[in-house]
Amino acid sequence: MSSLSFARNGNFLGLLAANTILGAAMPMLIILGGLAGLMLAPSTALATLPASLQTLAGLFAAAPFSLLMGRLGRKAGFVIGVAAAISGALVGFWAMFTGSFVLLCLAHLALGAALACFQFFRFAAAEVVSPEWQPVAISLMLTSGLVAAFGGPQVFIIAKDAFAPVPLAGAYVAIAVVSVIGLLPLALVRMPKTTPPTKQGFRDRLASLCVLRRGPVRKAVAIGAVSQGIMVFLMIPTPLAMVGCGFSEATSGDVIRWHVVAMFAPSFFTGFLIKRYGTRHIALGGLALLILSALVALSGLSGGHFYISLILLGLGWNFGFIGATNMLTRAVSEAERPVVQGANDTVIALASTICAFAAGAIVAGYGWTVLAVVALIVLVVALGALAMPARQATV
Repeated sequence: MSSLSFARNGNFLGLLAANTILGAAMPMLIILGGLAGLMLAPSTALATLPASLQTLAGLFAAAPFSLLMGRLGRKAGFVIGVAAAISGALVGFWAMFTGSFVLLCLAHLALGAALACFQFFRFAAAEVVSPEWQPVAISLMLTSGLVAAFGGPQVFIIAKDAFAPVPLAGAYVAIAVVSVIGLLPLALVRMPKTTPPTKQGFRDRLASLCVLRRGPVRKAVAIGAVSQGIMVFLMIPTPLAMVGCGFSEATSGDVIRWHVVAMFAPSFFTGFLIKRYGTRHIALGGLALLILSALVALSGLSGGHFYISLILLGLGWNFGFIGATNMLTRAVSEAERPVVQGANDTVIALASTICAFAAGAIVAGYGWTVLAVVALIVLVVALGALAMPARQATV
């Protein structure tokens, strides 16, 4: 495939457009999870429960969605994910109108499942291009996060008071509308035909997980989980740590903004770097950048330290996550994809969940410096282990 034919690949462009539109819901939900929960929760202790349930839904929905796509196809799976997003958004709208905290929790469960489904766009992108263009396709698919980071909050600001005096109801309707719009480019996509999987029982599916014992697969899953987990581990408590150091909320918000830019802006060229230098070098380079991020965080508590650390954190995540995704794509066959990709995203979601809870506890109990030390230890051990050549199979 030439660069011209790649640029004219209608299926890839359709997937990219759909993912960009649907991804706008993610930053909106980060805002809504806390604000809506605070308004409707019976006590402030439960204010973050909708956001927590949203994360939990992603943990449990990743594998089922992957298996569903293996049986019905990517396109059908994404349509079901969009349906979950629309349903969750409408339930959230009704929750705000009725003041029901239970309905709000149910809404964020459905929305969390939808976000887990949309994570598979990066794998779908690799399936509509030739092998040599797969790292570029995966990388460019993640540029949608940059658009979402700026577009999502703007949509929230415009829509949140649309049903005043009911607060935030308009934002949930906006998520439903965005989801419907996201279906339009998806309708034009023609995914390549896949061989229908043979019917498997529960024991057969467990047996098929043995592919995770293969060295290249295990390494890809580990790099993805470490990259995502450490990113969450250092990102989530950053505003709390900065406010504790005397910085304003506006300054901490600006640090997070540049962190998000660093996460997604490199996606315009990360795939080309992988084509030139190899997946393994870029993925391990991502872990090295994460180590630098932890070292900068450990070296001081000035504004410059926070800015540089979080920018390096975003860059390291980008290289590590995209590299790991490409490694996994190349390491498994078409028949193995549904089980392995579902297991991969489940492990990544589990790492994110554990690190999110652990980060809050460590910062609250021991402070930012101890958090950086823990991150540094984990990263040095991980880089040492993952830098060793992978064995092909142990089955």
